[in-house]
Amino acid sequence: RFQACVYFASVFQAMSCGIHYLASVFMAVTPNFVCGIPGNVSSVLFHNSSKARLEDIWTMWTSTQNYIVAQMENGEIWELNQCSKSKREVSFDLAYEYEGNKSLFSCPDGFLYDDTKWKSTVVTQWDLVCEREWLAKLIQPTFMLGVLVGAVIFGDIADRLGRQRVIWFTSAGQFVFGIAVAFTFDYYSFVIVRFLLAMVSSGYLVVAFVYVTEFVGIKARTWASMHVHAFFAMGIMVVALVGFLVRTWWVYQIFLSIATLPFVLCCWMLPETPLWLLSEKRYEDAQKVMNIMARWNKVSTPCKVSELCSVQQDDPVTGRTGDNDASSTKKHTILDLFCNWYIARRTITVWLVWFTGSLGYYVFSLSSVSLGGNEYLNLFLIGAVELPCYIIACIGMDKLGRRNTLIPFLILSALICVLIMFIPQDFNVLIILANMAGKFSIGVAFGLIYLYTAELYPTIVRSLAVGSGSMMCRVGSVVAPFCVYLRSVWIFMPLLLVGIMALLSGILTLMLPETLGKPLTNTLEEATEMGRNKENCSGKTPPAHSGAALEKIEMFGQETVTTEK
Repeated sequence: RFQACVYFASVFQAMSCGIHYLASVFMAVTPNFVCGIPGNVSSVLFHNSSKARLEDIWTMWTSTQNYIVAQMENGEIWELNQCSKSKREVSFDLAYEYEGNKSLFSCPDGFLYDDTKWKSTVVTQWDLVCEREWLAKLIQPTFMLGVLVGAVIFGDIADRLGRQRVIWFTSAGQFVFGIAVAFTFDYYSFVIVRFLLAMVSSGYLVVAFVYVTEFVGIKARTWASMHVHAFFAMGIMVVALVGFLVRTWWVYQIFLSIATLPFVLCCWMLPETPLWLLSEKRYEDAQKVMNIMARWNKVSTPCKVSELCSVQQDDPVTGRTGDNDASSTKKHTILDLFCNWYIARRTITVWLVWFTGSLGYYVFSLSSVSLGGNEYLNLFLIGAVELPCYIIACIGMDKLGRRNTLIPFLILSALICVLIMFIPQDFNVLIILANMAGKFSIGVAFGLIYLYTAELYPTIVRSLAVGSGSMMCRVGSVVAPFCVYLRSVWIFMPLLLVGIMALLSGILTLMLPETLGKPLTNTLEEATEMGRNKENCSGKTPPAHSGAALEKIEMFGQETVTTEK
């Protein structure tokens, strides 16, 4: 009961991470626009249609190559393009086609935007079009850069100051910076505050994974850690719903930030994890937390810190000896992940899967609003399809194995990317369904790689391997927005890149060993042997513990893995 309350309270706030990660898909929309003109317009001409107001033209606008002819009250006739305007020298007749002389001007009077869908976006607020368009395209990449920085900073702080304090700070930070974004006064302050918001959102997600993993028992650990992603996906669904209901960007941002306010008000009640307290030798505080857990769970004889410490010190599996273990761990560097050909090949493959998973995840998510049809429904479905994919991933990992689940879904996502290229653009429903299938398959692979990476490496470099993989994941999330922008070069370019990466990752994964049902390795020699002989890891099975000791180690002494979206 205690672990369930802590778990659901913690992962509820993970929704806010999904919210802020994908908020820009509607906040930074670029609507149809043309160059603005001073003065009052008397009539507007678009091809063969004549209107009295410019606002009535947008329903007929089909291409960025179109232009609008506007006649002013003083008789002047202007041709309005997206990034320039032309004044006709002869203005006797109001006709769409004109072969006479024109005077070309830039857009000093701003721009006229189509506000039929969105009343206001950050693009229309600060005119991030034409020569300033690159500023709009930097909004999502700079946010993802903040995700990278925040994960590194807050992951380290959580180890030094504790998980509880970081959860408090990052939860409050998400609310404060989320509201502050809505009240920024220019583009640069908007990007800076969003960068800070990305840091605390990423920091929360990293620490929340560790926090719930250290509280949840070993039997439920795989499912519990995997379904933190599910709450992230629910945040994406909230973005779609709020985007549909609110069409002014700063009001939209406020509503998104308020969505998880209940957690901010009660997060101070969450306790510190006993594992961290024990590592800091704060035994009395650890005992208090375990006593609270015992009362909630109606355990008559709560675990004693003295018993737990004696079990951990005599642990024959991990061979932990306190300070000696810490000092030996410090000697290992990232170069140990390339100590021989087998481990180096494994590292390159794992990094590629991390990168591909993140790239595909965000390409499918960010591209969903450009698939045609209802963009709000598209994003909602792209988020909803993740919920069953993590269930399938958990079942596949336990029944088929890690590698045998990862390979089919990587190759399947590559095939789906190719399939989408052959679907006619008029078949909107089929395109959306195919993109949902692509997001489903890449989501299974993306969720699975966390645990698989931890099992592929020995204890002495396991955290280093997962940390470096997470860094490749974040690099993929920074690259993903730029990949989506390649739609302007060729509409299928993002899918082609994701498909190639997924196919390459799937083929290379064939060379990885299966880890299902095998004991974790402790040395690089054992890990290398597992790579050479996929059927037999090292021939050694760790000795069994006594019943009481094993129960305590399963409850409190299991190694945790830091993961991040």
